Amino acid sequence: MYDVIIIGGGPAGVSAGIYAARKKMKAAIISDQLSGQSVVSVDIQNWVGSPSISGFDLAQLLETHLRASGGIDIFDGEYVTEVKKQDSGAFLVTVKSGKTFETKTLLITTGSRRRKLGTPDEDRFEGHGLVYCTICDAPLFKGKDVVVVGGGNSGLESVVDLMSYASKIYLLHRGSVLKGDPTTQEKIMNHPNVKVIFNGETKEILGEGKSVSGLVYEDKTTGERKTLAVEGVFVEIGVLPNSEIVKEFANTNEIGSIIVDPRTQKASAPNIWAAGDVTDGLYRQNNISVGDAIKAILNIYDELYVKGK
Repeated sequence: MYDVIIIGGGPAGVSAGIYAARKKMKAAIISDQLSGQSVVSVDIQNWVGSPSISGFDLAQLLETHLRASGGIDIFDGEYVTEVKKQDSGAFLVTVKSGKTFETKTLLITTGSRRRKLGTPDEDRFEGHGLVYCTICDAPLFKGKDVVVVGGGNSGLESVVDLMSYASKIYLLHRGSVLKGDPTTQEKIMNHPNVKVIFNGETKEILGEGKSVSGLVYEDKTTGERKTLAVEGVFVEIGVLPNSEIVKEFANTNEIGSIIVDPRTQKASAPNIWAAGDVTDGLYRQNNISVGDAIKAILNIYDELYVKGK
């Protein structure tokens, strides 16, 4: 019987594992890959403590730290297929190999997956001109022409983030009206370097090798295909949280994010905590995910040992 099983091996899960080891908890971490979404980033410039680091190098550092901590069972290359709640309040966790594990508590750090454009070459250009995090990658496009795909708040905020870096910013929205905050809309509409394109649906990403050189979109009002000469494509059409394994137990919001108490990271169901992009937290950042996961582990420790549960 584990004190806690951490499901997910990104920065949140790894940090939780390190702190669980430090607290001498009987803990396990289960992940299909110890890395997280940022592994595809060529240059991360907002990871606290490092002015510049690749996603691959960050993943390696996190894994090395986790394994050096000792005292925690690491099931890398495994994938949780089912979680069952037992009458005792504990959980039975099944992984794809068929193994089962019992645990008093769960910490869900499974993150989220970006909604994708669905274009043929999207995966080839990911991390090489096509990116999903403006805060992370905007500085890499200084002096370049870029396009932001999406007309909601995340798309509008991405345009604002890019204003300090990009030479020309196109905002491509498939609808006829922007959905984001009116104040932000006004700000981007009045900016000389921003052009908003309505009723445009992305059809193709252009480029040689792994370098983006353009985006082809269809004008939905005329059916005409047009090309934007850009070196960067920022996809901001939403995320889908990887919360399926516990949605039966824990309350989620309209897109499936696990609703948590921000003081403790507790979910609505007893003995379940969550941290990182799988939650309804306001911001999607590695540094925040790490802090929230550590907060969760410390609270689980208090529940099990300090309060004597």
